[in-house]
Amino acid sequence: MIIVSTTTAATRVKRAFNFNAGPAALPLPVLERIREELLDYRGTGMSVMELSHRSAEFEAINTAAEQNLRKLLAIPEEYAVIFVQGGGSMQFTMVPMNLCLPGKPVDVLHTGAWTAKAIGELNKGIPYHIAASTEGEKFLRVPRAEEIKLSEDASYTYFCTNNTIEGTQYHHMPASNAPLVADMSSDIASRPIDVSKFGLIFAGAQKNLGPSGVTVVIVRKDLAERADKNLPTLLQYRTHIKEKSLYHTPPTFAVYILSLVTEWMAAEGGVAGMQERNEAKSKLLYETVDGSSGYYHCPVERASRSLMNVVFRVGGSAAAHGDEALEKEFAKRAIAAGLIGTPGHRSVGGMRISLYNAVGLDAVQALVGFMREFQRTRG
Repeated sequence: MIIVSTTTAATRVKRAFNFNAGPAALPLPVLERIREELLDYRGTGMSVMELSHRSAEFEAINTAAEQNLRKLLAIPEEYAVIFVQGGGSMQFTMVPMNLCLPGKPVDVLHTGAWTAKAIGELNKGIPYHIAASTEGEKFLRVPRAEEIKLSEDASYTYFCTNNTIEGTQYHHMPASNAPLVADMSSDIASRPIDVSKFGLIFAGAQKNLGPSGVTVVIVRKDLAERADKNLPTLLQYRTHIKEKSLYHTPPTFAVYILSLVTEWMAAEGGVAGMQERNEAKSKLLYETVDGSSGYYHCPVERASRSLMNVVFRVGGSAAAHGDEALEKEFAKRAIAAGLIGTPGHRSVGGMRISLYNAVGLDAVQALVGFMREFQRTRG
């Protein structure tokens, strides 16, 4: 089940089916383009990794990356798009530093490990209010609208649109009078969204937009002006907005790849095209799990199931954990079959299949074929 790709250089390359949770699969045409341009970027005689970030060539790359994102996500002009470092985790600190108003708490919708990390940063001196939590149900669903109890005068409402570890996703965005702030690290550009409904969106690139090393922040410009000007310069959004993400040396190669990935997405039908691909992939996989007579079982409430990260157990029963010995064997045999990245997060166990934009339907077809054969021989 290893794919063989033939490039223009007639070099045969073995490619695994990559279900890693991040860093994750990149589109093969993008990887081939990188290889073509690696030693000599468009006649410069240099790799992108060697270009000065002050050069006209890199400024053009940086601009293209921003403009591609603006077109794909229909980002209004009153929003800035910046590329920063530190991963999504840095935003757990930068967001409250820049957006919190004196005496006004942060409302948090708590849905798992990643919101827990954000709460951990708020615990260091930022007032906050848990407006909803599904911790009592082991985070196997996202909060329902009627369960969300917002503060009257919050600085902003914070949530994570897709929870990679737990395998849950919001399919209807929560309403809030305060600005909505969303961690979209694992589902940005996987489906259409109305950016104007949000105050700020951030996303590490390493799942749907490119490699690790660059984080996208989309922020309403007026909100960026909330920050105290005595904050460290590098931690103010206004710094990066003013300098067009070039205040200091950016992760140039990561931004370059992001520009290529967003170009590929546009050619594949844009965000609507990505949604169609992702729905087809997740439908096939969930149907295989649900149709296995309980041999495979997904613990997530159906209305909250993620299109990006499908979690399931092997063996056992729907009311209990899976059979850990079987799950280890599943993962081992999957690797031998060229199916990489199937184990669940170490904190929850089980299996996790990440279906980000660059994962093809052929990969899922290979996976479900493997699953059926595994059940036949080990069920």
